Amino acid sequence: MARVLLIFGLFLAAAIPAAAQDAGLGPAIPKATGEPHPEGNGFWRRNHMDLMKHDRDLTMYDGDREILASLSECFECHTATDTAGTPVTYEDPGHFCRTCHDFAAVKVDCFMCHRSTPEDFEEPPLHTWNREAADLDRLQAYLDGAIAPWQTLEATE
Repeated sequence: MARVLLIFGLFLAAAIPAAAQDAGLGPAIPKATGEPHPEGNGFWRRNHMDLMKHDRDLTMYDGDREILASLSECFECHTATDTAGTPVTYEDPGHFCRTCHDFAAVKVDCFMCHRSTPEDFEEPPLHTWNREAADLDRLQAYLDGAIAPWQTLEATE
């Protein structure tokens, strides 16, 4: 009897997440294009962060840039678009990565440095979003050597 209950419990535990997804209780994941992952979606959903960290280490420490789990590889198939067909950036809640990460309340900081769209799409760096033009002008003046970090642009005029 205990075996029957155990088997039933395992079956139920496996069926509940699938039923929840089918009932629309999970995030609305944008459909990918291209060939499916040979390992299956479940594998990538569970392991994508470990794979990306591993490949990040290969790039950072070994200089190997021919890697499988790079962000640019992901965006070849996993790019969400708006109604006009333009790729959306990570700032948009419909971005492929944000759909699950927002649902799971997981903070993603990849796009503080990396782009969040395919390479052929013009995208401003994330650190410039919602910034005042004066802040960016001051930063550029500092980078050009025109002002010290504590000075304002007005002090040089």
